[in-house]
Amino acid sequence: MLRIAMETFAARGYGKASLAEIADRAGLTQAGVLHYFRSKANLLTEVLDLRDTTDIAGLGPERPRGLTFLQHLVDTARHNAEREGIVRLYAVLSAESVTDDHPAQDYFRNRYAGLRGFVTEALTEACDLGEVHEDVDVESAANAIVAVMDGLQVQWLLDPEAVDMAASTESVIKALVASLEAG
Repeated sequence: MLRIAMETFAARGYGKASLAEIADRAGLTQAGVLHYFRSKANLLTEVLDLRDTTDIAGLGPERPRGLTFLQHLVDTARHNAEREGIVRLYAVLSAESVTDDHPAQDYFRNRYAGLRGFVTEALTEACDLGEVHEDVDVESAANAIVAVMDGLQVQWLLDPEAVDMAASTESVIKALVASLEAG
């Protein structure tokens, strides 16, 4: 049922996706869906949690450190090119979440803070390891990396033949790292 809800939210957005459609596609009644998920907002939260659980499991017991984490981001972009539905879900819902009272607003606010935090921490580790200059504005660099990755996802969804998310992510990260390298 979560996969069906994920596909429906990705295709229609949260506001236009109906519990009736999700229930019908899952072979249930609306009451049956609500028995498991109490509300449409709760179903959305469960879908987003499934996405995160799947992605976090792929990291293994520890996340990569320093510049190795930035290579992990390139690998993530490559993996995302194989799962259009999840990328669409993320792009649609993250954009919708900026509207008043959207049920995923806190989720995306926290998710972006967490992503920026991971990238900031990796860049700080790279500074500590002497891989990049110590006086780097790691927070601005982290913001830029996250923004590039999200922007590439939208471009890829609109024209997958013209956009190679992994190659573009890698180019931007290499250019950024080159400008920050200690030496």
